[in-house]
Amino acid sequence: MRDLPLDGLRVLDAATFIAAPYAASILGEFGAEVVKVEQPGGGDPFRRFGTPTERADTTLAWLTEARNKKSLTLDLKSDAGRELFRRLAAEADVLCENFRPGTLEKWGLGADLLRQLNPGLVMLRVSGYGQTGPYRDRPGFARIAHAVGGLTHLAGMPGETPVTPGSTSLGDYMTGLYGAAGILIALRQRDRTGQGQVIDIGLYESVFRVLDEMVPVYARDGTVRQPEGAGTVNACPHGHFPTRDGKWVAIACTTDKMFARLTEAMARPDLAEAFGEQAKRKDNCQTIDRLVAQWTGSLDREDLLDRCVAAELPIGPINDIADIFADPQFAARGNMVTLEVPGIGPITVPAVLPRLSDTPGRVEHLGPELGADTEAVLADWLGMSQDEIAEQRRSGAV
Repeated sequence: MRDLPLDGLRVLDAATFIAAPYAASILGEFGAEVVKVEQPGGGDPFRRFGTPTERADTTLAWLTEARNKKSLTLDLKSDAGRELFRRLAAEADVLCENFRPGTLEKWGLGADLLRQLNPGLVMLRVSGYGQTGPYRDRPGFARIAHAVGGLTHLAGMPGETPVTPGSTSLGDYMTGLYGAAGILIALRQRDRTGQGQVIDIGLYESVFRVLDEMVPVYARDGTVRQPEGAGTVNACPHGHFPTRDGKWVAIACTTDKMFARLTEAMARPDLAEAFGEQAKRKDNCQTIDRLVAQWTGSLDREDLLDRCVAAELPIGPINDIADIFADPQFAARGNMVTLEVPGIGPITVPAVLPRLSDTPGRVEHLGPELGADTEAVLADWLGMSQDEIAEQRRSGAV
C-alpha cells in the first residue's frame, strides 16, 4: 500500500461487525496499515456472518469488509492482553472501537487513559446510541438505528408494515462513512496541534442526519411525514413504474421541465398543457401516476429507457444484482474488482470509493485468516522478539 495518501498511518481496529470496521477499511484502501484486533479462538463474529466459503470461519461478507487488514489475536479479557493493547495503542494513530459504552473503561482501556499514553491518538467510538444519554447502555444494530433514527417509519406502503430500507446494513455503512470523515478531520487538527481527540457516533445519529427537511418542517408546523410508498409528496410523477416485460424503472420529475420532457417521450402534449405546473400535478398525482404507469407498461424496459434517455428524462432501471453485473456503466467505471483468495478462488467485491485522480485507493487483499499477522505486528509495532511472542502465546494473551 505504498505511495498512497495515508501511507504510514497506523490504525487499530478493535471493533466488530460493520460500522467502525468499515471506517477503518476506508483508511486501509488509501494506504493506512490497519490491524484488526480479534479475540483468540473465535475472532470477529462477522467472520461467520453471511454466506460461508470453503475456508472455515470465512464468509463472503468477511472477505469483502475486512479487505486490506492484518489480523492480530489479542485477549482483551486478560491482564497480559490488555497490557499489549495499551502498548499497541501507544504506537497507533487511530483506534476504532464499538464496544458497549463503559466496556473499555472497565478493562482499563478507556479514552482518557489511552490518550495519556498517546496524546495524538484519534479514537473513533461507535455504539448504538453514543457514549451519553439515557439509551447509552442499550445494544444497537443497523435495523434498530433505521427505526429509532426515523427512516423505517418512511419506508413501505401507506398503512402497511414499515420495512427496513433495502434490508441492508445501511445505517452501519453510513456511520462508517461519518466515522472515516471524523477521523480525517481529527487527523487534520492533530497536524496543527499534535493532539488527538475522540469521535463519538451513535448509529441512529447517522440515519437521523439524512432525513431531508423533516426536522425543520416538524419544528415549524408540526407536520409528521408519513410513508409514501414509491412516490413522494414533493413531486409528481416521481416514483417506480412497471414495464411490459415484468421489470421496473424509476422516474424522477422534480421540475416542470422534466415533466415536459416526459410528456414529449409519451407523445402526450395534452398532459403538458393540463398539468404543466408542479402544484397541479401534486393535486392530481394519482391520475398522473396511473397514466404514466399505463404508458411504461406498454413498453419493454430497454425500449422505454431508450425513449426517455433520448428525451433527457431522469430515468433508471431498478436493478437487481444480476442487472448490475451486466450493466456497462458499472463495468466502465470499474465498480467491482476480483481478487484471488487462497483456498477459495476468485472473489468479486465492490471497488474502492471515493475515486481519486492521482492517488486512487486499491484493494490489496481480502479479509485475512484469524491471527495471520500476529507475530509480524508485535515484532514491527512493539519490537518484540520471537521468544517474547512465544511467551505471550503460552500465556494465552495472543
